[in-house]
Amino acid sequence: MNRYESTKKVSFIGLICNFFLMLLKLIFATISHSEALFADAINSTGDIFSSLMTYIGNRISSAPSDEDHNFGHGKAEYIFSLLIGIFMIFVASKILIDSLVSIFSHQKFIFSYYLILVCLITIITKICLYFYCQKEYAKHHNILVKACLKDHRNDSILSVCTLISIILGSFGYYIFDGIFGSIISLYIMITGIGLFLESYKILMDVSLDSEYKGKIIKYILDNKNILNVTDFYTVATGYKYIAILTINVDGNMSTFKSHALADSIEKGITKNYSKISKVIIHVNPK
Repeated sequence: MNRYESTKKVSFIGLICNFFLMLLKLIFATISHSEALFADAINSTGDIFSSLMTYIGNRISSAPSDEDHNFGHGKAEYIFSLLIGIFMIFVASKILIDSLVSIFSHQKFIFSYYLILVCLITIITKICLYFYCQKEYAKHHNILVKACLKDHRNDSILSVCTLISIILGSFGYYIFDGIFGSIISLYIMITGIGLFLESYKILMDVSLDSEYKGKIIKYILDNKNILNVTDFYTVATGYKYIAILTINVDGNMSTFKSHALADSIEKGITKNYSKISKVIIHVNPK
């Protein structure tokens, strides 16, 4: 299964599961007036949005290069993951406000064993989705799948918090319902900020990290015909980079030989370094 089909399947399965969980949580949160379960239900609504953004972003980013987009549409992955991050922050803010109101107004909820069942169903479903996404992310390293992976992991932990608050509420400790609702909101917010910053860096054309660049330079300098490497720049085109650099060679080397050398290095870099999609080399005789 290729990168596009893999991400498409991840988003589709996530969409179905999150829609089912959202309905389940909303129904029982409304019946029981549980703030923590309602926060979890709102989080599932956000998960539906995330799955839709994953599907749309994956569809756009998989489009080939054209006259208007010479290096393809890869950055669409990061645009949509940025939107997912912003939405997470918005949802988290709403949940936090509602949870704080619940704490200070001493709201209670109606305990039911169905609430525990809903939490257990959510936890099991999200753990399964987490391991599935982890497997697919290991294959293709798509940031949209990474966003889903983090989301499912967080949801598993947060549903455990919801379960604990419901159990404590059954013994009359209702304040923990709002407390855990607040914890859930802060956790979602931190995840959203992290995803936003990761996407923002790529969209702002942040350079490839120095360690990875160092490996490429070492690979180039292993060729004894290369005197040194200068003006090494990288530009993100999505999950991969274009490398632009200058190699200095002996001034007595023929033009044909120096360009053949550059072609060989370009092919070698794209073959051996998965983060590089294209290499542009300027040959400078010295």
